[in-house]
Amino acid sequence: MPDKYPVHAVITGIFSATPDEAFSAFLDTRQIGQFMFGPCVRDEEIVSLINEPVVGGKFTYSVRRQGNQFDHIGEFLAIDRPRHMAFTWSVKQDPGGKQSRVLIDIAPILEGCELTLTHQMPPGSEDFIEQSKQAWGKMLDVLTEVLA
Repeated sequence: MPDKYPVHAVITGIFSATPDEAFSAFLDTRQIGQFMFGPCVRDEEIVSLINEPVVGGKFTYSVRRQGNQFDHIGEFLAIDRPRHMAFTWSVKQDPGGKQSRVLIDIAPILEGCELTLTHQMPPGSEDFIEQSKQAWGKMLDVLTEVLA
């Protein structure tokens, strides 16, 4: 059976926070609104951040950019605190309707943790790899400040 998500963008970040603190940031809507969405990350307004952080739980992160609303939606596939998390990822308004998957792996290091985020995308997404790396990289940079 072919891989549904053969295109990968991989980003790594080093944090002075514990693995549990870094892990929790991806489940806590207050923190998601500080590093993943909102004016600290890009020119946008947060409309709502709705999250059900359990396996099978869904999320909708809605933002307004340049007068348009974008709903980032997904479902949690795995939550293995504080080491691994996986969720689907798509934008409701995307005309292609392409769903992808995000994996977050966290390992303890001497004075904090190392977080590896892998954005797995469907075939035909090769041109999106660098854009994905830049977007997630910016979010991880802001997360470094949030967790400091």
